Amino acid sequence: MYRKKLLAVVLLGALGVSACGANDQKTSGDAAKPEKGGTLRILSESRSINFDPAKSQSLAITTLGLVHRRLTGWQNAVGRPAKVVPDLADTGKTTDNGKTWTFVLQDGLKFSDGTPITSADVKWGVERSFAPAFSGGLGYHKALLVGGPDYKGPFEGKELDSIETPDPKTITFKLSRPYGDWPWVVSTPAFAPVPKGKGAEADYAEHAVASGPYQIASYQKGVEAKLSRNPNWDPAKDQVRAGLPDSVVVQLGQDASVVSQRLAADSGDDKFAFGSSFVSPAQLAQLQANPSAKSRVVTSKSGAVAYLALNTQKAPLNNLKVRQALQYAVNKAAYQVASAGTAALAGDTASTLITQGIEGREQFDLYPTKPEGDPEKAKQLLAEAGFPNGLDNLQLVLNKSNNQTDKAEAIQAALAKANIKINIRSLEEDAYETETNLATNPTYDLTLSSWQPDFPSANANIQPLFASSEIGNGGYNLSRYSNPEVDKLIEEAQSTVDPAEAGKKWAAVDKRILQDSPVVPLIYTRNSFIHGSKVGNFFIADFPAYPNYLQVGLTK
Repeated sequence: MYRKKLLAVVLLGALGVSACGANDQKTSGDAAKPEKGGTLRILSESRSINFDPAKSQSLAITTLGLVHRRLTGWQNAVGRPAKVVPDLADTGKTTDNGKTWTFVLQDGLKFSDGTPITSADVKWGVERSFAPAFSGGLGYHKALLVGGPDYKGPFEGKELDSIETPDPKTITFKLSRPYGDWPWVVSTPAFAPVPKGKGAEADYAEHAVASGPYQIASYQKGVEAKLSRNPNWDPAKDQVRAGLPDSVVVQLGQDASVVSQRLAADSGDDKFAFGSSFVSPAQLAQLQANPSAKSRVVTSKSGAVAYLALNTQKAPLNNLKVRQALQYAVNKAAYQVASAGTAALAGDTASTLITQGIEGREQFDLYPTKPEGDPEKAKQLLAEAGFPNGLDNLQLVLNKSNNQTDKAEAIQAALAKANIKINIRSLEEDAYETETNLATNPTYDLTLSSWQPDFPSANANIQPLFASSEIGNGGYNLSRYSNPEVDKLIEEAQSTVDPAEAGKKWAAVDKRILQDSPVVPLIYTRNSFIHGSKVGNFFIADFPAYPNYLQVGLTK
């Protein structure tokens, strides 16, 4: 498991939406050209920001990227799959088909305090992420680096020998197995440099040494974070960040509905602000009556895949035909309406596991039917499975904090038409986590969830959700799906260095998993965000379904 389950649910479980008509041309953002200068304001629901890269799960294009660079970065744009590009270093070279990776840093890089950024600082930053006191961040690297599973961090004086720094510009990683997506992995927060020897204190996040265009000027939990220019950041050496505003103020603890109202009103400092939370369907409907606000809503083309997970280890869902029956019994159109009021607002119906905007993704549907489903086909499959009278008393568990009751009831009503009766159990967050994290014998049959990858690769779609290693114990394999053939196919795809070849392998894995029907893909959710009239270059690319904070600037 690479991310804490709770955060995955909180960040990705909320269903994004788009506004009818108004946003059809707005996925690319505001056409106004931003200029250098001014103060950009970000209005956030969160009460805190973790600027410690070891503890962060921030996407490469959001808040943390304003302060910290990584070895590689993301280049994303509307209409094109995201690409890995150089950041502090090049995009890496492998000498043994993906088991050893070497990166070379650019010349003349400096921290905000003026000291040079070296390969030893990157190594130290990665090593810090292994220390138990600094856990919680994305950890794709921890099981891959030789010696990683047993390493406890550098504060006891022990280095991780599988990270080598032969000179101040060169860093080499020795992996336990070939891994073609390593250039993506080194774009995650742990690969931000931390000055060697620093960052032992628990509050490092509040005064972290910056490598990006901004440094932390002040931080008050629950109030705001102020970022000022890093005088030692060189825009000529950074193709990932525009660094246009002179300063950035993140206002914390803001109510999302109030944020939308403020930005719709577009007065004072709010003209220079954007909201980091999704605009709700109800708010989108209100914005239709305000032409100015309507023109400032930007919508993702797609987003996280929402799905119904089927507990494949528990009868009767350990029967393939029963699971396939659910593919036809579910009414995806009703799920759309329950999610956002209309199908157009919720996002397109889903039939694949790999989300849209990921290179190599193939569109297919192994269970073609109307969006409303086919209850009679479901009944036929149940009869073939030995259940001619349907199924009784399946348990659908929900995390109460995700507000999924309407969606669950839509699932319940659709399954009833196929003689599948389910009970909905809405659990408090801790109880839900306990139930779904059990290593063996959980009581749930079904659960609702959603997933958007941590980096732009099908690997991050498939492996966390369907590898046998991710069942229970903090993993996110909610369908408890275990297939040795699929595990082998996942490892083969992960070992493939050439992106085009890897993409073909991942598409084949997608199809192979869905043949076993461990989940029912429901919709590819959409996210909508609103910004003030002076915010320019505010766009949402094909991946991820969030604005690229690093390119935003202010207009005159």
